[in-house]
Amino acid sequence: MPGLLTITLIQTELHWENKSANLSMLEEKIRAIKEPTQLVILPEMFSTGFSMQPGKLAESMDGPSVQWMGKMAAEKKIVLTGSVIIEEEGKYYNRLIWMLPNGQFGHYDKRHLFAFAGEDKFYAAGSKRLIASVNGWRINLQVCYDLRFPVWARQAPRAEDKTPEYDLLLYVANWPERRNHAWKTLLQARAIENQCYVAGVNRIGNDGNGIYHSGDSMLVDPLGEVRYTKAHDADIHTITLQKSKLDEVRNRFPFWKDSDLFSIQ
Repeated sequence: MPGLLTITLIQTELHWENKSANLSMLEEKIRAIKEPTQLVILPEMFSTGFSMQPGKLAESMDGPSVQWMGKMAAEKKIVLTGSVIIEEEGKYYNRLIWMLPNGQFGHYDKRHLFAFAGEDKFYAAGSKRLIASVNGWRINLQVCYDLRFPVWARQAPRAEDKTPEYDLLLYVANWPERRNHAWKTLLQARAIENQCYVAGVNRIGNDGNGIYHSGDSMLVDPLGEVRYTKAHDADIHTITLQKSKLDEVRNRFPFWKDSDLFSIQ
């Protein structure tokens, strides 16, 4: 229906550096979704976990993980998104794939690399945002550590019609439990300051380095109210967003019109 967007957040444990096991597990979860949905969101590096072994795990854009995404998107007639390790022109990227059911896709390369874990030593940073569109909704796609940098997500009026440039801000993540207070707080902050819905999809369980992830996947509304969250347990949650409620908030509290204008070099 016009004005509605139904999304499904998949919070799950990941098999460490085991693509076939992860793709099989996620295929089962996606096929188990009974409710009609338009967009299914997987965690960051969903086929491997957050690994610093791109030389061993990276694949090309016609590799098994991207092909699998195309198969699942076509089978379920959904948009499927999540990030994987991609090699391109001799560089490695933590790349979010936006896969359409007709096999077409877009991608976003993670801009902010997590130097604390050495990600910047193995991966190349992206330089461009990707704002996709589904059923009239504009969706800003970002990855994990990007969440800490509000300028990269900052809403700005579109040149053509002076309306906000996006409606939903989406983060896929492998965010450790030891810093989950920041994760939860910043997801709400991004929603409030950008007057948009925010979805954050995180993994659960221990990774191959023994780091525990509590999930805390979340859907936040434009006023910063948490409409869904789940900690520690695997979960598949489907929720429908209403454009009319978003428009009501923006019209009643048009704070976005007073924002500072700037460009990022």
